Amino acid sequence: MTLVSTLFPLLCYFVYNVGVPWIEKLRPSLSVIMNMQRRRWVANAARRDNPFDAILSGNIMGSVSFMASTAVLLVLAVFAVFGQMAPLMEALASISTERIYSVNEVQLHLAVMLAMFALAFFSFTLSLRQFNHFCIMLGALNRDTDPAPEEIDSIAKVNALGAQNFNSGIRAYYFSVATVAWFAAEWLAILTSLLTVLLLIHREFFSTAHRAAASAAVQANRRAGHRR
Repeated sequence: MTLVSTLFPLLCYFVYNVGVPWIEKLRPSLSVIMNMQRRRWVANAARRDNPFDAILSGNIMGSVSFMASTAVLLVLAVFAVFGQMAPLMEALASISTERIYSVNEVQLHLAVMLAMFALAFFSFTLSLRQFNHFCIMLGALNRDTDPAPEEIDSIAKVNALGAQNFNSGIRAYYFSVATVAWFAAEWLAILTSLLTVLLLIHREFFSTAHRAAASAAVQANRRAGHRR
């Protein structure tokens, strides 16, 4: 039970990342809808000759950079805890609602936490790199002529990949909350992981933001149809 509850948040993280694309085939997620807006952004940016798009891109990259820096600090914090096992075991003895974990069990769980934050770090840094590529491709657009639809699609795809990896890093943070709950009780880690999955599914497929983004996409398509 201890091993299952320790690995359960990490397992839920991978299952969610693999399972959501299958659900998106039946119902578009908020991320899918926003990818449509990214394509519109690139198409409109090709007709603009002002620093507006550079400002937007800089704001996005600043947010990703902040999250990546935070992930590094969390990785270092977990490493530091390995050197303070005695005080940690004393603290756990006072908050555990079921039983006292052994040192080996706690060390294994810390390794899982370390893996979660490392995954977040790599996701954020990959996202930052992809958004950087997006900025370069967006700046390379020739605004004297209309770009080919394939070029717009490619640039929007790079932006979407950056957002996908950013979301993956954020989800690693979400599921790391379940790893913290493990210190109070094993069943609490499992329950928190399942609740996190339900929360993420709600936000992606049934939230107010999803409905608003879908409505904006529909209105944009209607305007495009009228212009034709």
